[in-house]
Amino acid sequence: MTGITHHIPDSLLIAYAAGTLPKPFALVVAAHVSLCDECRARLAAHEAAGGAIIEQSAPETISESLRDRVLDALDNPFDMPAPHPRQGVYPGPVMEALKGRPPKWKRIGMGNRQCIIDHGAEGSVRLLWIAPGQAVPDHGHNGLELTLVLQGAFEDETGHFGPGDLEIADADLEHTPIAAEGAPCICLAATDAALKFNSFLPRVLQPLFRI
Repeated sequence: MTGITHHIPDSLLIAYAAGTLPKPFALVVAAHVSLCDECRARLAAHEAAGGAIIEQSAPETISESLRDRVLDALDNPFDMPAPHPRQGVYPGPVMEALKGRPPKWKRIGMGNRQCIIDHGAEGSVRLLWIAPGQAVPDHGHNGLELTLVLQGAFEDETGHFGPGDLEIADADLEHTPIAAEGAPCICLAATDAALKFNSFLPRVLQPLFRI
């Protein structure tokens, strides 16, 4: 996808390559990488560097039982299911998380909708459907939030975000995202802590929507 101007920082790409990124954030990174040639190439470089480090590391002694289990697994490979292809605006990793089914949207007020993909101890990841010209209530952050635009666009205090762009928000950012006119803005958003809404009604409804 061309026209992407907001990319994944190296710190997140390295954590993703190492397998240490929490599951909600890993899904957003995987979806962005599937859309962005630049970040896909940078991820491959980090993976190659990590492989070189492992090859240069001193060998570790393992138990005979572990060795036998590894050799048995190599002798009895299992068929990996084919990855889900992209469907419409939803990248393959998102369709994988949705188990190949379309999103089940639930209304969250003001004409907007959400589909919670996963919610647990590591955080939450959801799809958001924001009506053209509609604003997400003004809020800050208790942790990290990654927002990937899949369709349409939005603007906030930090700039304009279109398809494939990734916004990274932390405790230093307080903003009011507004969906651009035209197609509804569909985003994939992951958080590791509840948002900090500034107005009364969103705070009251927050436990209901788990956002």
